[in-house]
Amino acid sequence: MAQSRLLKTPRFLSAGLILSIYIIAYSCTSTSASDQKSAPAAMPVEVLTVKQEPTTVFKEYTAALEGKVNVEIRPQVDGYLDKIFVDEGAYVKAGQPLFRINPLPYQEQLNTALAGVHSAEAAVANAQLEIDKLTPLVENKVISGFQLKTAQSAFNAAKANLEQSRATAASARINVGFTLIKAPVNGYIGRLPKKTGSLSTRNDPEALTTLSNVEEVYAYFTMGETDFISFKERYTGNSIDEKIRKLPAVSLVLADNSEHTQKGKIDMVDGQFNKNTGAITLRAVFPNPNGLLRSGNTGKVRLSQQYDLALLIPQASTIELQDKIFVYLVGDSNKVNKQPVIASGVSDGNYIIKEGLKPGDRIVLTGIDRLQPGAAILPQTTTDSLRK
Repeated sequence: MAQSRLLKTPRFLSAGLILSIYIIAYSCTSTSASDQKSAPAAMPVEVLTVKQEPTTVFKEYTAALEGKVNVEIRPQVDGYLDKIFVDEGAYVKAGQPLFRINPLPYQEQLNTALAGVHSAEAAVANAQLEIDKLTPLVENKVISGFQLKTAQSAFNAAKANLEQSRATAASARINVGFTLIKAPVNGYIGRLPKKTGSLSTRNDPEALTTLSNVEEVYAYFTMGETDFISFKERYTGNSIDEKIRKLPAVSLVLADNSEHTQKGKIDMVDGQFNKNTGAITLRAVFPNPNGLLRSGNTGKVRLSQQYDLALLIPQASTIELQDKIFVYLVGDSNKVNKQPVIASGVSDGNYIIKEGLKPGDRIVLTGIDRLQPGAAILPQTTTDSLRK
């Protein structure tokens, strides 16, 4: 019996020992698996080494286009439109008739004025005859000189009345001329809100039409204060006028994103900033030989600046948050962190970096939406072709 107990005891201890070893081994295995899950593998991503290279920066500003001459055609006399000689959209030359206001009332005024001139001329002639009659009588002392002086005064009054009558006739003649309205410049006719038979007056709020000379067009655009300071520092010259003369040609991007065939030139900078908008107005002039551009068109004035050396990074490699630009900068142990950068312009889909990076820095090019600050990566070298 005692021998039986001795034989069973080692067998029991052996089973407990085995169970303990199993629990310890399972615990170690679970801990190892948990550690592997908490430390994910580094993600392979493309990395770009920042470098300096020559480039051209473009900046675009929304612009409103106007013809070099944009004239409202308004009547200078009141009356009914007797004739309209042109149609909407027609091209006219300077001096070409556009409208005619019924001239009959003004012609009658001219006739009346001319009759007054003739009457005044007759009065002058009579006054002169009176002087001629009295002069020898005064010289022979037949009558007193007072009568001659009276006749001389009457003559002067008659001459003054003649001049006034002639002025009235000239004014009436001008009004008759105003009934035929002619084009002051070459250009295109705008809309014609009034038709034949309509009453047209000088106080009408709406013009008869608008005439636009678009052989050249003005593009008006605005710059904020920061951009304008940069604009002034970018070009040489002691004054704004000198800087304008040295500015390179500018381009005009149309509403369909096509570029106008003719290059333009900035020729004016406004004298002061708008207090409400904090911006200043500039003007560029563009040739328009085919008349494709019209007053009222919109577009964008594109300014260019050549850089001998500039830090370029693709826009696709950046993140924009609350008007700020960030990149993932690769640091020690291939860990990434968000780096804020300041861009001074855009060129062919690349940002021109002003602050935040230096030549030789490495940034993540792709997969930035899957990264978190502090994450480790496996850098994959990329080529310049990915940046275009």
